Amino acid sequence: MTDSQTKKIKKHLEDGKTITAIEALNDYNCFRLSARIHDLKQQGMNIQKENVRKGWDNKLVAEYRL
Repeated sequence: MTDSQTKKIKKHLEDGKTITAIEALNDYNCFRLSARIHDLKQQGMNIQKENVRKGWDNKLVAEYRL
């Protein structure tokens, strides 16, 4: 399961999109986005993390992008 999640998240990022943990959960049933990001970084991807405010409560969350 994690391999397919990693592939889907990789494609998501390569398509120029950003991703947060809640988006990974909703879109790819991935509960551990940071672990998948770590896997992708180990594969040589240059993934950047930015803390941004999102949602109705303006909560600070990690958002990943290439």
